[in-house]
Amino acid sequence: QVQLVESGGGLVPPGGSLRLSCVASGRAFNHYSMAWFRQVPGKNREFVGGISGGSVTNYVIGSVKGRFTISRDNAQNTVYLQMNMVKSEDTAVYYCAADRRGAGVSLSRLEYEYWGQGTQVTVSS
Repeated sequence: QVQLVESGGGLVPPGGSLRLSCVASGRAFNHYSMAWFRQVPGKNREFVGGISGGSVTNYVIGSVKGRFTISRDNAQNTVYLQMNMVKSEDTAVYYCAADRRGAGVSLSRLEYEYWGQGTQVTVSS
């Protein structure tokens, strides 16, 4: 069993930066692929990016490429989402998720067994 706890959300002005963190409990964190999703009311949860257990695969979607970066520290059981040059359309609840297969990154939320509770990111002046 893995428990995920996100932090770092908040209010940020357009063009600003924010770093989200997700700490995982349990063992063998490096065996899990990790991902960040986001969701706004009335819409499906959207894949933002993911990173494989050994960081060989690291992928973000086109709308955030060049602005968002995913990284992980397996010694700290933590995955990060660095958000730079944020835009109003980045406003959402951000969730981290874990896929126990560990290799590669799935874009489908159905492949992720464990989820955090979410952290709100609001981009507004």
